[in-house]
Amino acid sequence: MKILVTGGAGFIGSNFVLMLRRQRPDVSIVNLDLLTYAGNLENLKDLEDDPAHVFVRADVADREALEALFSEHAPDGVIHFAAESHVDRSILDARPFVVNNVLGTQVLLDVARKHGVARYLQVSTDEVYGSLGADGLFTEETPLAPNSPYAASKAAADMLVAAAVHTHGLDAVITRCSNNYGPLQFPEKLIPLMIANALEGRPLPVYGDGRQVRDWLHVSDHCSAIWAVFERAAAGSVYNIGGNNEWENIEVVKLMLSELDRPESLISFVKDRPGHDRRYAIDASRIRDDLGWEPARRFEEALPETIRWYLEHRAWSERVRSGAYLDYYEAQYGARIADSPPSRP
Repeated sequence: MKILVTGGAGFIGSNFVLMLRRQRPDVSIVNLDLLTYAGNLENLKDLEDDPAHVFVRADVADREALEALFSEHAPDGVIHFAAESHVDRSILDARPFVVNNVLGTQVLLDVARKHGVARYLQVSTDEVYGSLGADGLFTEETPLAPNSPYAASKAAADMLVAAAVHTHGLDAVITRCSNNYGPLQFPEKLIPLMIANALEGRPLPVYGDGRQVRDWLHVSDHCSAIWAVFERAAAGSVYNIGGNNEWENIEVVKLMLSELDRPESLISFVKDRPGHDRRYAIDASRIRDDLGWEPARRFEEALPETIRWYLEHRAWSERVRSGAYLDYYEAQYGARIADSPPSRP
């Protein structure tokens, strides 16, 4: 079997690619990534000499590039991670989110359908549901009510996938996950950002009162759930993927400071971002009942492990934060791939 993975050099995508090559050596991967600021080929160094992993640098919204890729590699399935994913960036400028997340998804759907892929999986987010009150959980039947430009672009993409199933009979499924954490996460996200700032004795910016609630899902659990859905879910299915780990942001920050032996005085409350959703929480009973999947990692145990990973890979973090990680692309692939190197963030 050959799978096209889009966004496979990003945080979740690279973790998924590495997992799949370890656990399913019979599955080969074509990895498409544009290598914008959050795509890092260093994440995939272990696969440099793996003939069953082929990297292609291209834009998912580039129909000509996708046509060439499908014609050359003929993937049996598609797992679509590629997306602009940071809420704050979408508030500053929504256009890249519409182009990548909406137009890119439609182009990928069109080309995948034309070339007869057997299964398409759309990786989405619980943010498409909007915000919860103090009680309740998002189910797969919760109406879509996105509140940020990022969430709106992902909800639009989900609806395009559902339309392709209904109108064209495409065998497609959708997964919606809660907040991911773990190794290789770009350091603008909460956990790696707070680790980096705490280690340097810099203020840890916390939005509003810090009591926003998120359900934290370890990236390894997310990856195993995606593969379960890809392999076994019925066409047209939607599955929520959650970690059963609801935490207030401020408590997560305090827990990290305790693990790092840094004072809580580093916490700096800042003005809340516009439209900040108060609480997300996932009901993942459908994927448990249908596919037998449950999260294996408890936050209280996996967060210290994640912190240790960043402590042991400080050089990686520094290269990502400085933009120097992009040099790896130029050194490793510049002579082999006939395109211009990516611009620095």
